[in-house]
Amino acid sequence: MFQNNSFWTVKSAREFFAAFLITIGLVLVIGGTVVAADAQSKKPLRILLITGGCCHNYTFQTQSLKEAVGKMAQAEWTVINEGGTGTKAQIPLYQNPDWAKGFDVVVHNECFADTTDHDYIRKITQAHKAGVPAVVIHCAMHTYRATDIDDWREFLGVTSRRHDHQSRYPVKSTEPQHSIVKGMPDPWVTPLDELYVIEKLWPNAKALATSVSEQDGKTYPVAWTNQYGKARVFGTTFGHSDDTFRDPVFLTYVSRGVLWAAGRLED
Repeated sequence: MFQNNSFWTVKSAREFFAAFLITIGLVLVIGGTVVAADAQSKKPLRILLITGGCCHNYTFQTQSLKEAVGKMAQAEWTVINEGGTGTKAQIPLYQNPDWAKGFDVVVHNECFADTTDHDYIRKITQAHKAGVPAVVIHCAMHTYRATDIDDWREFLGVTSRRHDHQSRYPVKSTEPQHSIVKGMPDPWVTPLDELYVIEKLWPNAKALATSVSEQDGKTYPVAWTNQYGKARVFGTTFGHSDDTFRDPVFLTYVSRGVLWAAGRLED
């Protein structure tokens, strides 16, 4: 009897020791994963900002955006401002098939409405569809609007070809618990800015905030998320005026959008 008891005691001790070693191993593995994830989150964001074209003070907007994001995360910026101040351009950056390689997120704040070349546009969208996250601001929604293919519009998550007059538009959050717009004043009234008329919200896009047109009385998305292939995309149609790029509410939700697109902020 004692022999049997002794056998089970020894067996139990061995099992306990084995379980103890496994537990220690799991702790080390999980701990290592947490540390690795934490280290990853502390790495500076590598942000590519593509800007330029018609109609806006891109130098000021760039500086405001860099300062706003810098309050939330360390970031290393590469700024491409090419193509002049007109509405039609093909910037040299996209001639490199690896133009987006090495960046955590690409911010599109350019305005080239009359560029229509299919191959050129698809050099941009294919990189994003393969998984490069993006943030799209204001006139990015009217960039390439003259083309007859939908690749860019599907990437944006919206189709828009015109905007209403400048006004101070009340904004209502439609997803108040989403991390990008959480805590946004209800309503938030914009500085003087343009309301873009959204003809279509694409199937993988989800509105986060809306405004009502003073002209047609319809409600239009003004901030949204989109899934384009493997890429997260955040967009907002506001961003015309310098005053908008001084507004803390605007700068906060766009900066959060940058972090969300890059995977540094959950829904």
